Amino acid sequence: MHLLLKEIRFNPILWLLAFVPVVFIARKLWPEAHTMLFVLSILAIVPLATLLSSATESVAAKTGDAVGGLLNATLGNLTELIIALAALGAGQYTLVKASIAGAIVANSLFMLGASFLLGGLKYHTQTFNRESARLQTCLLFLATIAIMTPSAILDADASPSAFIHQLSLGLSVLLIGTYVLGLVFSLWTHRELFAGATHHEAGEETWSIGLALGVLAGVTVLVALTSEIFVESVQEAAKTFGMTPAFVGFIVVALVGGAAEMASAFSGARNDRLDLSVGIALGSAAQIALFVAPVLVLLSYVIGPTPMDLSFWPGAVIMVFIATMTAFLMTSTGRSAWFVGVFVLMVYAVFAMTLYLLPPNSQ
Repeated sequence: MHLLLKEIRFNPILWLLAFVPVVFIARKLWPEAHTMLFVLSILAIVPLATLLSSATESVAAKTGDAVGGLLNATLGNLTELIIALAALGAGQYTLVKASIAGAIVANSLFMLGASFLLGGLKYHTQTFNRESARLQTCLLFLATIAIMTPSAILDADASPSAFIHQLSLGLSVLLIGTYVLGLVFSLWTHRELFAGATHHEAGEETWSIGLALGVLAGVTVLVALTSEIFVESVQEAAKTFGMTPAFVGFIVVALVGGAAEMASAFSGARNDRLDLSVGIALGSAAQIALFVAPVLVLLSYVIGPTPMDLSFWPGAVIMVFIATMTAFLMTSTGRSAWFVGVFVLMVYAVFAMTLYLLPPNSQ
């Protein structure tokens, strides 16, 4: 516990943890002050994400980068899942699909590119296990095919909606099964192929596994609750800051929702643990595409007003496909430098600029 208190004391970013109770109090006293709640929620999520990063690094130091990356992706994606469940219960399926597609693109482009850039600015070149990256991008490609199929059929208007729902239900079961088999393959039957590449040792004292897991669980809950406040206030606050609804749903919500994972990935890259960074970025994207999205389809039959399908609008499908191909090409060599990160970030910037400038009648 003294290591946790020491880190909070000497890390100025963690001093912002004071905003965590403030945002909950403000929500209780001024529920209609959307712009203020929007700013306070961001100020609260940033230190929570930093704390989650430290806990994940401690777990990864004892379990290995592959398991550490999976654990961080899983806990980080709880935020997206909780946000999506709230929207699912309200029947806001457009918001659910926007958060899914936006999270996939943000993780496979922004998180991956920023990790390459931040690590490359400190180290001339970095290496990582390309077999692990190849598996995650192949899983992403499979999920893209599953999304493209009902979307193409729906656009062609060749089949009734009942068929689309049946197809989406079947595809969801297939995707979840494939994701589980992928975990068995990478963590059990062929785990020797996914060992982390050699990295520099930080030489720092790490937290105990009990403390790290406790912080991971507690901070994840706080991030999820704070993110709920963020989502409730972001639409009204967006009008104040001149952001379009498309930009908010696909970019802002995705980036803030993934703040905890991003902090861990960026810290890993700066410590020359690029296996951890790539595992978090691509593992999180694959988990959202192959597990979170199908689970939401299945849960829509229980908590949603009507069943949700896997059909996305054409722009989202194209961006997910391009993000998957970019991630595959940039990780195929198992080596990285700072300009590789710049290239990946520029692809994401193209999407962000397009959505920011999108005319209202096209959203």
